[in-house]
Amino acid sequence: MKKHSIYAGIFTAILFLSISAIFVSAQDANYDESKIPSYNLPDPLVALNGTPIRDSAVWKHKRRPEILELFKTHVFGHAPDEKVAMRVEEMSSDTNALGGIAICKQIQIHLSRKGKTVTLGLLIYLPKNTETPAPTFLALNFGGNHTVIDDPEVAITESWVRNNKDAGISDNRSNENARGGRSSRWEIERIVKRGYALATLYYGDIDPDYDDGFTNGVHQLFPELTPGPDSWGSIAAWSWGLSRVMDYFEQENDIDQSRVALLGHSRLGKTSLWGGANDERFALVISNDSGCGGAALSRRAFGETVAIINKSFPHWFCDNFNKYNNNENDLPVDQHMLIALMAPRPIYIASADEDRWADPKGEFLSAKFASPVYELFGLKGIDVDDQPALNTPVMNSIGYHVRPGKHDVTNYDWDRYMDFADKHFGR
Repeated sequence: MKKHSIYAGIFTAILFLSISAIFVSAQDANYDESKIPSYNLPDPLVALNGTPIRDSAVWKHKRRPEILELFKTHVFGHAPDEKVAMRVEEMSSDTNALGGIAICKQIQIHLSRKGKTVTLGLLIYLPKNTETPAPTFLALNFGGNHTVIDDPEVAITESWVRNNKDAGISDNRSNENARGGRSSRWEIERIVKRGYALATLYYGDIDPDYDDGFTNGVHQLFPELTPGPDSWGSIAAWSWGLSRVMDYFEQENDIDQSRVALLGHSRLGKTSLWGGANDERFALVISNDSGCGGAALSRRAFGETVAIINKSFPHWFCDNFNKYNNNENDLPVDQHMLIALMAPRPIYIASADEDRWADPKGEFLSAKFASPVYELFGLKGIDVDDQPALNTPVMNSIGYHVRPGKHDVTNYDWDRYMDFADKHFGR
């Protein structure tokens, strides 16, 4: 638990970062396609020694590990390989949730190492009167589990939360006013009626979203991993925490661990991509408006750039990523290679046309340029040359859509994700 005495400092730091991000973006962001710098993308199908990759076995055993290590070293940092002690508590179970169509479970996952314990609060809605175990969407949330649904039985998140007036959160503590504040992004009844379970947890339970020198959250379980140029940042920590939830799923009889879709929005979309790249137990991966450091090509330098994101959020990535501020062409990877790391598992990339900060075209191009890797497996990726029209999804082994609107998660997005899961989960 964080001490109340540090909250004022935390809030000041967050306020400074927010103002900094707005100022930098206003000064430096490019939204003109004619001003995209010239660039050459690294070829995911050419190994570091220049050897062409021509079959899926060589991809899996040679090229994929190379690319994964490059992302760890230059972008996200190295998370620990060690699994920590885990103890699971079921805090509550409501067998008549959502008017009787669902079972609601509230779980605490206690992760312990070297005398320290971090607790993750997991909220699960399981469909009733349908197939068991259930295919499941797993997603982090921004404000606490009680913000995803207006249900007084859902416990208020007790860990640190960022100031977010829009969700009823202030003074870095959540309260009753936040209940259901983000429910529009979480159409839980809609999901359950389609036969899917939803599991969510607050991302700050895993690691607080501020630059704390990596002394809180799951970082404190590994005090020997002092910050270094390729040490794990917050995105790697959030991804690591999602894998610990997957560890729990493997002992949960109501969840089909072979059909877990990992979903994330915005910075948590970056997290879902990195989580899916590292943990192949996630059967399907979804990125919603993830932008720079997520699905959008870094070399386009459109909207949010590497320099902007590193200045605004220095704790998200490893320190080595700073080498590529305004120097994207020297990056040994780009985001199409991150998407390719999911192969042959299905992946879905979604954009919004007004969310230019996240570079919708760059997100589409990443999906398209990842497609040759899927073709090694005899699978179809993006089979159109140009970015599709609004509300015209592509649904092969790589899925993509761009919808009207802003940086958000909408019913349209959820419906497409469930359509995609139906297709690939054999439903």
